[in-house]
Amino acid sequence: MRIIQTAVGPNGVPLTGYLQDVTGDGGIRNIRPSVVILPGGGYRFRSDRERDPVALHFLAQSYNVFILDYSVGEEAGALNPLLEMSDALIKIRSHALAWMCDPTRVAVIGFSAGAHLAASIAILHDHPKVTGVQKIVDENNRPDAAILCYPVINDHQGSMDLVSGNDEELRNLMMLDRHVTENAVPAFIWHTMTDGSVPVENSMDLIRAYRAAGVACEAHLFESGDHGLSMCTEEVGTPHPGARQWVDLATNWLNTRFHHTL
Repeated sequence: MRIIQTAVGPNGVPLTGYLQDVTGDGGIRNIRPSVVILPGGGYRFRSDRERDPVALHFLAQSYNVFILDYSVGEEAGALNPLLEMSDALIKIRSHALAWMCDPTRVAVIGFSAGAHLAASIAILHDHPKVTGVQKIVDENNRPDAAILCYPVINDHQGSMDLVSGNDEELRNLMMLDRHVTENAVPAFIWHTMTDGSVPVENSMDLIRAYRAAGVACEAHLFESGDHGLSMCTEEVGTPHPGARQWVDLATNWLNTRFHHTL
């Protein structure tokens, strides 16, 4: 495995890549699909249990894996995380040959506020507030798929306060279900009905917006489970056999979209 790191976005935050080894008998199979992981944390911090355990799973599925340490706290305003995510996708595609990444198969996977960021780039990649700041060529900042795990969409005051910097125009922009168009990225969404931190209505509102826009979307709502389940295992301290199904469901969904086999 090769490990690379590069700086992205206006704050120069780290994008760390874990790249599969190139094998002599692998041929074109050495050119891998990629996932970019965005841990949650309410835009206040980045959760450890929503990064490495997730990365290990997708590495085992023969993906190249990137983790973006996007801006949090006071640095989360001014659209910094969105611009960082946009720049990260541009960087991955511009280094596709050197990093053996297929530029047509790059997904984002986010948790909670990280899922808000993943949904932001899935929905707002072509918004003037992004394209007016960065040089976008042939939608090279558009992910090819998005996996959204118990996402913040429009109802989590702490996240919205930080990511908007208490700017009302940006707060409206960050209410993502209001901005879904036909150019949004296909998404896999899951949530639990008893999430006490980020109400399930966040996902339900996004599902309705996707349906109205005619964009492909798969969704799973589990009967029970707290917020922040991550991989739903003992390893991350949140064992939940029922909701654990999301891992296989999302992996199969992504593998199918990317025509990816081990």
